Amino acid sequence: MSWRRGLSERMLDLWRSRVTVGARNEAARNAWVEARLRELPAGVRLLDAGAGEGRYRDLCRHLRYVSQDFAQYDGQGDGTGQQTRRWDTSRIDLVCDITAIPEPEGSFDAILCTEVLEHLPDPLAALREFARLLRPGGRLILTAPFVSFTHFAPYHFVAGFNRYFFRHHLPVLGFEIVDLVANGSFFDLLAQEVRRLPSKAVEYAGRPLSWLETAVAGLLIVVLQRCARRDRRSWEFACYGYHVVATRRGSVGRGSR
Repeated sequence: MSWRRGLSERMLDLWRSRVTVGARNEAARNAWVEARLRELPAGVRLLDAGAGEGRYRDLCRHLRYVSQDFAQYDGQGDGTGQQTRRWDTSRIDLVCDITAIPEPEGSFDAILCTEVLEHLPDPLAALREFARLLRPGGRLILTAPFVSFTHFAPYHFVAGFNRYFFRHHLPVLGFEIVDLVANGSFFDLLAQEVRRLPSKAVEYAGRPLSWLETAVAGLLIVVLQRCARRDRRSWEFACYGYHVVATRRGSVGRGSR
């Protein structure tokens, strides 16, 4: 059976490398964020809220960049779910709660918040704080997952956000949505999880996939690629997540808070 396992694993590796479905979640998100940051005029003051290790710092050299994080996650967390093992927040400018940032009202021209909302016990409180901190006309650049599996535990509180969450809450909080786009499709999302199957089978089922199971997983990825090529708005059903650009309309009244 060893030759069959070896063959099926080589086939899966080949499909993974040549079939792109399910493999571009992070890359597509990073490209979108980079494009939005390039659009900001030089010299504007930007808050990177929940910046973590500051992965977008180098893309903000033309801006007055300020990073914020609560700086309590250490890479190990509680040892469950997906952990990073290492996590360095030593370069964070503002170490504080994201819902109570010690900056004056309207003190930022732009706020970047990417893949953070799912780690907050009260995401709406963070959005209210962004509304307070942004000047009128200021820009919010936001990404959040549609489906979020447990990671950075115990700091993981929300499984994901639909587009209707943003369409409802952002206008109430004083924002006008400029752009709201899906990242990926249902077929991408499903393929992403099939790609995780070999490692998760070892981690949570205590055994590697058989040669036949590995071959089936590879074949399923190919099927999903074929479906993705013919995709007709399957993002309406499910996707990796949503990317949002919104502008601050004006002062937020007490009722909105």
